[in-house]
Amino acid sequence: MAKSNWNADNIPSQIGKTILITGANSGIGLEASKVLCSKGAYVIMAVRNLQKGEEAAGQIKATNPNAKIDVMLLDLADFDSIKKFSEQFHLKYNQLHVLINNAGVMAPQKRELTKQGFEVQLGANHLGHFLLTGLLLDVLKKTPGARIATQSSLVHKEKQFGGADIFFDDLNFEKSYNKDYAYGQSKLANLLFTYELDRRLKASNSPIIATVAHPGYTKTNLQKNYGFFVSVLMNTLLAQNVETGALPILRAATEEKLRGSEFFGPTRMNEMKGFPELVTSSDKSYDKLLAKKLWDISEKLTGFIYNFG
Repeated sequence: MAKSNWNADNIPSQIGKTILITGANSGIGLEASKVLCSKGAYVIMAVRNLQKGEEAAGQIKATNPNAKIDVMLLDLADFDSIKKFSEQFHLKYNQLHVLINNAGVMAPQKRELTKQGFEVQLGANHLGHFLLTGLLLDVLKKTPGARIATQSSLVHKEKQFGGADIFFDDLNFEKSYNKDYAYGQSKLANLLFTYELDRRLKASNSPIIATVAHPGYTKTNLQKNYGFFVSVLMNTLLAQNVETGALPILRAATEEKLRGSEFFGPTRMNEMKGFPELVTSSDKSYDKLLAKKLWDISEKLTGFIYNFG
């Protein structure tokens, strides 16, 4: 795959495709929704706050009156909400061409818990998407050319964010809370999940593929918990805009002839900025034993066993 200044113009027509995006009312999720609507996709904006979701959909329709959008309630920090969402989705839809697991929580100052009592970054960023993907897998199976694209982060391999590692002895940071380590863990989990999911899909002879991306350093509201220096000064001086930051996940979701397990991210400034290309994730992310251990624990914690048959 030759390097190029890949951008939204490279996305083929998405007419006839149904695409679900989590965290779609702001940041990269909103930008991805705009772009995919402009390509003719039917976009399901899954959001935690319906009012904000409807306002975001209104923004898209203001510039694209023909946009096909459905706004649906989904709180990834609550398994009950995920299950209810799945039930409603199954009543309305019998196809899903692309599932974009985009929503994320980043570095709350104090340790926060999901409704089921998990540290919120592990719970929403990983376990919530793990459960959602499993619950929608039957619809993906019925859809020709279906794929799952998940948003990770560059920090999954940075020492400041725990190396990153999966802290099996204290997954929920009950002993000592470190917001950066917890975030790094959840983003490494996104990669381990994607690669293991893709392996299991292939082992079951499924045509569904799983891909993953990271946005580099993109200016969004995710950095709000890092104070003035990062959220204002660093974002102004170093961060790329959300239009560019959304490109890696858009490429992972739409690039034709992918085989699965591709990881897209920017390549300039140590992968902080630039157009999306194939990049390499950390050595730990490719550890099959680590991925299997995380998968087994994720099934146990969510109470959901995947069915690849």
